[in-house]
Amino acid sequence: MQKPEPFVKPDNVFSVTDAANLLKGVVETAFPRIKIRGELSQITRASSGHMYMTIKDAGAAISAIIWRGTPLNIKLEEGIEVIVTGRFTTYPARSNYQIIISEIEMAGVGAILKMLEERKQKLAAEGLFDQSRKKPLPHLPTRIGVVTSPTGAAFQDIQNRLRERFPVQVLLYPATVQGTTAAAEVAAGIEYFNTANNVDVIIVARGGGALEDLLPFSEEVVVRAAAASHIPLISGVGHEPDWMLIDFAADVRAPTPTGAAEMVVPTKISLFQELDNMWARLSGTFTTRLINAKSRIDAISIKSPKQLLMEHMQRMDDLGRTMNILISNKIMSAHQKMDVVSQFPTILQNRMTQLNQSVTHMGQMLQSLSYKSVLSRGYAIVRDADGNIISRTDAGVPASIEFADGVAQL
Repeated sequence: MQKPEPFVKPDNVFSVTDAANLLKGVVETAFPRIKIRGELSQITRASSGHMYMTIKDAGAAISAIIWRGTPLNIKLEEGIEVIVTGRFTTYPARSNYQIIISEIEMAGVGAILKMLEERKQKLAAEGLFDQSRKKPLPHLPTRIGVVTSPTGAAFQDIQNRLRERFPVQVLLYPATVQGTTAAAEVAAGIEYFNTANNVDVIIVARGGGALEDLLPFSEEVVVRAAAASHIPLISGVGHEPDWMLIDFAADVRAPTPTGAAEMVVPTKISLFQELDNMWARLSGTFTTRLINAKSRIDAISIKSPKQLLMEHMQRMDDLGRTMNILISNKIMSAHQKMDVVSQFPTILQNRMTQLNQSVTHMGQMLQSLSYKSVLSRGYAIVRDADGNIISRTDAGVPASIEFADGVAQL
């Protein structure tokens, strides 16, 4: 760079304040707008909402400020490489210079991819990309919600492809798809359709572009809105090689906005073919059922009334023979029981005779064992006054003597 000519005379004397203000005017006049590339460090947010940081490289470091309310389209983290746009100024109270940042963006594809990979791992750890959350697309939606720019080519491509394939009603939620407000507007569109519940499927679409231009579709607010959608959601952002974090949270990822339209509705030709196939399967099944029914009917042999009557008579004869056998058996059993009953008097008489003989025998045995039989052979029983038998000479004075024919008192 060419060294500027000095405009302060060497013999001029300034106060500290004047010198500081002079330097401040020179710096701000010479650098009204400048772009600087470097790495962020020492990021702090004051209670006022202003953010203070340092942007540095291997050879130098510059203080930087982002005033509260300045729009940011990236998340500031220490160590990321960025390109800042702003103006140089000085801060006389500390005698240093600094840059007031008005715009900030990621520097280089590598840095962006690193940031996206770290964010992807964080959101995946929360389960936002799990396959269990994926919902199937409706087969024939009647209304499709599209979140995209109304003036972009993506919306026109979607409409044209839908008209070619299978015309359905399309509801557009207009949203910017690039810039600092894009992420919030896309997320708001997803939330609107879920709140209104007025569509069967949602397409979030944008045409191709540089990686930096597609970053809004990797912002957390968009990814979380897509993952929370209870309506099936298709991501059709960029071209086939492009990938954004919304692709992982969506239920289906389409390679392009046109591809999203092709996924959401079938072609009329494919519908006709499907109907033809269904009709062929249905008619084939019906024909098979008719053939089977006819075969079963043909297999049925219809008998004449005379044959049916003869068969019934035969069954009656069989039943009659069975009944005769049963009745004969019953009668025979009854006769046998009656014969047994008729023999009861003889059996009873024989039993009485046996009992009488037993009684007579027992009486004879009792008579033979009685002490009176002994008395009849000439013996006697001597008893004392108490009726006790006297069996010894010293047992006492006899009171009575019992003989076979009576008792003699002494």
